[in-house]
Formats: sequence, C-alpha cells, structure tokens
Amino acid sequence: MYFLEFLDGGLLNLAWWQLVLATLLLTHVTIAAVTIFLHRSQAHRALDLHPAVSHFFRAWLWLTTGMQTKEWVAIHRKHHAKCETPEDPHSPQTRGLRKVLWQGAELYMEEANNRETLARYGHGTPNDWIERNVYSRFTWHGCGLMLVADVVLFGAAGVAIWAVQMMWIPLFAAGVINGLAHYWGYRNYDSPDAATNISPWGILIGGEELHNNHHTYPTSAKLSSKWYEFDLGWAYIRALSMLGLARVLRVAPVPKVIAPRAGIDMQTLQAVIANRYDLLSRYASGLRRTLNEELHRLSLPAAEQERFAGLRRWLRKSDVQAIPAAQQQTLRELLGKSGAMRTLVEMRAELAAIWERGSASREQMVANLQDWIARAEASGIRALQEAALRIRSYAPSAA
Repeated sequence: MYFLEFLDGGLLNLAWWQLVLATLLLTHVTIAAVTIFLHRSQAHRALDLHPAVSHFFRAWLWLTTGMQTKEWVAIHRKHHAKCETPEDPHSPQTRGLRKVLWQGAELYMEEANNRETLARYGHGTPNDWIERNVYSRFTWHGCGLMLVADVVLFGAAGVAIWAVQMMWIPLFAAGVINGLAHYWGYRNYDSPDAATNISPWGILIGGEELHNNHHTYPTSAKLSSKWYEFDLGWAYIRALSMLGLARVLRVAPVPKVIAPRAGIDMQTLQAVIANRYDLLSRYASGLRRTLNEELHRLSLPAAEQERFAGLRRWLRKSDVQAIPAAQQQTLRELLGKSGAMRTLVEMRAELAAIWERGSASREQMVANLQDWIARAEASGIRALQEAALRIRSYAPSAA
C-alpha cells in the first residue's frame, strides 16, 4: 500500500499545477544550460564561466539531454561557417522546414557521427577525466538517472515529466531555433543568411528567439539589440557576473554618435565598418520611407501601388540578387519610375562595396567614402543625407 501511495505522488506529493510548474522549471534550467554554457560560452567564447557553474551545466545537460559538449559545439560552429549551404547541418533553406522542425534531432545525430566535423570545429571544449570517462563514455546513462530521480520525486507523474524533459531540446533547440529561426520572423539586420528573430521577447528559449541578432553578432554574450527586445539569458549572465561567477568577454557594439566630423579620415572609415549593420538598418528604414513618399507622389493606379508597396519587406536586402526573381522585376519597374529610389538602391550597393572590397587599400577606401558622402549630401534625397550625417557622426571605437 505504501509503495502504491509512493508511486502516486513520490517524495514531494505535488498537486497537478505544481507538477506543471516543476516541469517548466526543470526544462528551463536545461534551456539556460544550452544558451549560457553550450552556446554563448563554449561555442562562441562570448563569456567565461566559473568552473563550478560550468560543471553544473555540464552535469545537468548529461542528465537531461545526453548531449556531449564537443559534439554540440562542433555542429553549431559548422552551422555558422556553412550557413544556408548544403554543408549546413540543419538549414531549412536547403533541407526544408518540415525536416528541420520535426527531425532536427536526427540531423544532429547524423552530424555528430561525422568525425571530420568534430575534429575541425570541436576544439577548446572540456576534455578532463570526467568528460572522457563519464559524460562522453556513458552518454545516455545520465538520462536514465534523471528518470529514476523524477519517479522518486514525483511518483508516476515523473515518467511524464521525464518524457517532456527529453523532448524539450530536440523540439525547441533542434527544431524551432534551427528551423523557424531560419525561415520565419523579423530581421533587425541584413545578415548574410536567413536568420530571423522569432520573437522580441526571448523568454521561453532563454533569448535564442533573437536569432537574427545572434547571426549578425555571433560572439556577443547579449542577444537583444533593440530597446523593446528582452534576452532572459543575458539577465542570467548579468546576475552571474554580479556574483563573480561569470565574466563577459564580448557584446555587440552599441553605436555611439558624436558631433558630426567636418573631414572624413581613417577613424571615420573604421567607425563605419564597426557600425555597418546599424548603418544599413537605418538606410533600409530610409528606403521604405522614401518608397511611401514616392508612391504618394507618383499617383499610380491602386493595383500598381499595391504591387510596389509589396517591396517594403525586401528593401532591407542590400544584395538585390538575394531578392526573389518576381520582386526583382517589380523593383526594376519601380526604379524606372522613381529616380530617388534608383539612386538610393544604387548608392547602397556602392556604400556596401566600400568595406567589402578586400583588394582596396585603406587610403582608397577612405577616398571612396569621401566621394560617396559628397554625392549623398548633394543628392537632395533626405534618406541619403541622413545616412551621410550618420556616417560623419559615428564615434571611433576608442571614444
């Protein structure tokens, strides 16, 4: 009889709503371990963690996922190195959203068996005695221990809690982040891949929802960038830092502006390169505003107005060739009707080329920037003049 009562409620004998809260808490610790330890600390070296914190996360991940640090880090680094190409281990752009969303764990296991991936991208991960003799050797034994612990603590309900724990990372990390976050959402920056921000509030997945921000600044310990975005993982990191348990190494640069410079020199060029994503993001906003003004000025038929207005979502793309063919044709038609839009699109390509030309000397890059600013200021186009002023106002990194 006592045994049956024990199975019914376990040591804690919680009510149903307490069991739900306990499940959410346990899975959230796993999410925190993935985003703070595996992702930001190990894969990208954005922060250092106290050995006690690192080992807690390693032990917890062994108990709740069976994942090995070296495998996860290597696969993630390869994802960044080969993003959206056939070599990307889990890109929905090449493998299809359905496969990544529902079979993300299988894709992970397939890549984990690639010895070349581990050798090339898995360097710098833990290789101590307990890693070699416990975590890597007895991969799924930790999950077995967690099952026993869940049953002891929660009784028969512990089996369901354990099942939720086991599917949490395959669904949310391998599926949602690797799938949806490269397929659907909003973009703050025109990063050279399809990464999106699923939600401006990174709570459920610890901040990983802000995936476009991350792919733009991959070595930043902080994933939020706009004032309305919230990164819960960053809040945990700040708390650990205040306790002396973490040391932040890198965060995304925050654009600083000063009084506009009269002259354009090497410091101006360096400031522009450092803040290029901010500059292009603001430029895209100016393009969309100019599109609205031009559509109003041109007084086009309603159907044509609607077709051109559909370009708004694509004007963030600095590479016109990355826009779908149908929208490219619409854009060409618009540029034939609007000289202001044509100038804005052409000069954005010229601006990006300034820092993309690897063969140009620094002196030539400065000269190109000087010429671009002079033409922008003389264009009479408000969006270009605002961009030129922004360039003159960026503070150098030492300021």
